[in-house]
Amino acid sequence: MSIDQTWKVGPLAEASGLTVRTLHHWDQIGLLSPSRRTAAGHREYTEQDVIRLYQVLALRRLGLGLESIATCLEVGVDPVRLVSEHLAGVEASIASLEALRQRLAHIHGELASDRAPDVSALIGALQSMGSAGPQGQEALRRHLDSDQLRTLRDRAAGLGPAAHYLLEVEWPELYRRAEALRLAGVDPAAPRVRKLVARMDELSSLFTGGDGGVSTAVRSAWRHEPAAMSGDPATPADAWHDLAAYLDRARAAK
Repeated sequence: MSIDQTWKVGPLAEASGLTVRTLHHWDQIGLLSPSRRTAAGHREYTEQDVIRLYQVLALRRLGLGLESIATCLEVGVDPVRLVSEHLAGVEASIASLEALRQRLAHIHGELASDRAPDVSALIGALQSMGSAGPQGQEALRRHLDSDQLRTLRDRAAGLGPAAHYLLEVEWPELYRRAEALRLAGVDPAAPRVRKLVARMDELSSLFTGGDGGVSTAVRSAWRHEPAAMSGDPATPADAWHDLAAYLDRARAAK
């Protein structure tokens, strides 16, 4: 990579997995700004800007908010420690996937031999697929106490194979539909929005046992740490705020 290489916002967004909107937002708040201007007046990111982008994303992977990241970058970040912690997070994810691989290999062997796998093996695989990643687990522990975490685990185990479908298929689809309606400007009081919210709350009750404290704590984790909860470090820190407020208005309209 040439030291003189620069990137326009579009190519850098595509290369980093971010959106142009996110990079523009970070520019506006002073977190990451293109530092070179061409003769034609176009702003471009330099190699040093890309290094800062990596630092921002790595710190977000560790669960820090944008304000905390800005503070860290202002006082200076130890690159060895930063990469070490990033590496530790990647290794934790690999360990989690390896545990799932072993469970699935066992189940596959049982089925290939015309033997029914034991229920505990199936539940273990479903829990591995349906649980939050290492960063998500840490985020939940910051927002829920031990009794609330136990409630989530016990309820998910009690749902059996249905837990995977509800967590991995239906629930994400409900949120995608709600976000599409929000972006389309649909009134949150509209029947189709309230219908989505009713189903979301029904699913929430299945996993929390109707415990309002647990539901509130999980929503808080998503609201304040969307990157950690989603497992996607590129998720904007404010990604959850607008949709959460939209859904709350729909609930209030019931």
